[in-house]
Amino acid sequence: MSLKIQPLSDRVVVEPQAAETKTASGLYIPDSAKEKPQQGKVAAVGKGKEDYKMTVKVGDTVLYGKYSGTELKLEGTDYLIMREEDILAII
Repeated sequence: MSLKIQPLSDRVVVEPQAAETKTASGLYIPDSAKEKPQQGKVAAVGKGKEDYKMTVKVGDTVLYGKYSGTELKLEGTDYLIMREEDILAII
């Protein structure tokens, strides 16, 4: 799938994974109590900076901070656009 957006510099577009709807014990979580997802799949990657090479690539599953990035809706899908430094780990 190719997006009609190309992030600039050291920015990354991430598609967040859906929030958990059920606890480990089997209780359903209402929408008002759901946590913001903190992991997702990289959908697009910028070219990096002159002295900085990008570590993540398209298709990587990553962990990021709870309040990282800017929300974006493209072609009916929710995305986050953030700097690569906001990504904590590649899973």
